[in-house]
Amino acid sequence: MSQRIHLNPNRGQPSLGPGAGLGGGSGFGGSYMPDPINRRPSPAFAKSDNEVVARVQEVSAKVEDLIETYTQPIRPYVPAMARFLIVVTFLEDALRILTQWSDQLWYLQKHRKIWWGASHLFLLLNVVAMLGGSFGVITKRFPEASVFALLGVVVAQGVGYGLLFDLSFFLRNLSVIGGLLMVLSDSLSSKKKLFAGLPSLSETDRRKYFQLAGRILLIFLFIGFIFQGNWSFARVLVSVVGLGACIMVAVGFKAKWSASFLVALLSIFNVFINNWWSVHAAHPQRDFLKYDFFQTLSIVGGLLLLVNMGPGGISVDEKKKVY
Repeated sequence: MSQRIHLNPNRGQPSLGPGAGLGGGSGFGGSYMPDPINRRPSPAFAKSDNEVVARVQEVSAKVEDLIETYTQPIRPYVPAMARFLIVVTFLEDALRILTQWSDQLWYLQKHRKIWWGASHLFLLLNVVAMLGGSFGVITKRFPEASVFALLGVVVAQGVGYGLLFDLSFFLRNLSVIGGLLMVLSDSLSSKKKLFAGLPSLSETDRRKYFQLAGRILLIFLFIGFIFQGNWSFARVLVSVVGLGACIMVAVGFKAKWSASFLVALLSIFNVFINNWWSVHAAHPQRDFLKYDFFQTLSIVGGLLLLVNMGPGGISVDEKKKVY
């Protein structure tokens, strides 16, 4: 490769004396420095970088092999377990409304100013949609209608209870929606395309987009955890490591490994932080902890479905297979 020479305009003009440019130097009154842009990196540094990358790939491959080995016995049951966990928050909510019917009516009428009759209809429609949608998701019957019914419940409760602008509620329900989108994506995997002659997105394309949206939304619960509560060294450490795993899930890089890590992390966090069973039944905090506990279980279910399905076509893992 030829070297470029930088001329300094402040220097004098070259003196074309005897031998200039032939054997006695450069002809410009001295030697020149080659352009540092074209200098090649040291082979030692390049080799060191390659060794680090190879080592990381080797360790991640071993971790993935261990996950595959130890989860093999429960692999056939993971999809059903994931679907149940995704809708468990809706089942708990329906049961809570039925067992606290008068309290729910009092709150809607007194604090939300919803008139008598409309509050009854609101609660009844929510219970029917949650029970019917949860049954449809678990049994894989009418999955699209079931998912949209549960999505409607999320929006309706946000409006009805005045929680749309509550940051914790908003982030948690984004993650719940992510789990529902993973269910919708899974239901499209075995569904044949109708009206093939019409120009439309194929089921494969729809599944990829739903998986992408589901992956991104699933991580919002952990983002909410990072920005809430009191800070400590342990919390900072967990937040940094968890945020790295969330980014890996969102971009689809080592998605199964990072989703498995988040499943373990959120499960431990859920048991120790949202331990509603240790709070007295008459304590008002018990219902909030119980609500958070079952919502976290739903998000764990979405991550388990991601572990089972994979990140989808729009992900770093899939692009690596192509290239």
